Amino acid sequence: MSGRSRVIVALDTHSSVEAMALVDRLGDDQDFYKVGLELFTWAGPELVSSLVDRGKRVFLDLKMHDIPNTVSRGAKAAAELGVDMLTVHASGGAEMIEAARDGLGDDTRLLAVTVLTSLAGEGLGEVWGRPVSSVPEEVLRLALIARDAGADGVVSAASEAPRVRASVGNDFLLVIPGIRPAGTDRQDQKRVATPAHAVRSGADYLVVGRAITQADDPAAALQSMVAEVTAAGGRRG
Repeated sequence: MSGRSRVIVALDTHSSVEAMALVDRLGDDQDFYKVGLELFTWAGPELVSSLVDRGKRVFLDLKMHDIPNTVSRGAKAAAELGVDMLTVHASGGAEMIEAARDGLGDDTRLLAVTVLTSLAGEGLGEVWGRPVSSVPEEVLRLALIARDAGADGVVSAASEAPRVRASVGNDFLLVIPGIRPAGTDRQDQKRVATPAHAVRSGADYLVVGRAITQADDPAAALQSMVAEVTAAGGRRG
C-alpha cells in the first residue's frame, strides 16, 4: 500500500462544484476521498456517484446511529452507491453494528467510530454520565464491541491506536482522523497527531482535511504529507 493510497482527503466543502474542483486540482494520482455529513447534506448521493464514476474510492463518513433496521437500510443504500467504506457509531451497540454489516454486504467495509477526536476525558464523561479516567480504555472497549459485531475496523485517534492494534490484531482496520502537520493549529480537535506519528501508531489510513484542502497549494500539501507517510513506513507501508 503506497503512501498516497493511505491518505484519504476529506472533501469538507459546501457544494459538489467545490468538491469536484478540489478533486480536479489534486489530479489523477489521488484516488481516495472522504464524503462527510456536511457535504453529503449539501450535495447528496449524486456527488458520491460522480466520484465513483471517476474511479475514485469513497469513504462515506455519515456516522450512522439509529435503530438497527434503519441503519441496515441506510447501509444497503450506501453499498449500492459503490462506496468503499461506511461509518457507524460504535456506541450504537452490537445489534446496530450487526445490522449495518448485513445491510452493506461483502463489498463495502464497515468502520465503527469509537470516540470523536473532538472529545477529551471530561467531555466524554459528561456524555457517558460517569467519570472517565482513561479515554484509551473507552476506545478499546468500543473497538472490541465493534470487532465482535462484525465491523471491519474502527476510527480512533492516533493516541489510542497502539493499544487497539495490540488487542485486535493486524487484520482489523484502523483509520485515524485529526491529522495535523507539526506546528499547525488543532482547531476544534482535542486528540490530534502528525502523519508520521499516526502511521507509527498503527494506522492503515489517515483522514486529512483542512491541512490539505485549505492550503495555498493543496496538491503540494498533499505531496508533502504523502512523503511523510511513506518515510514513516508503518506496518502496511
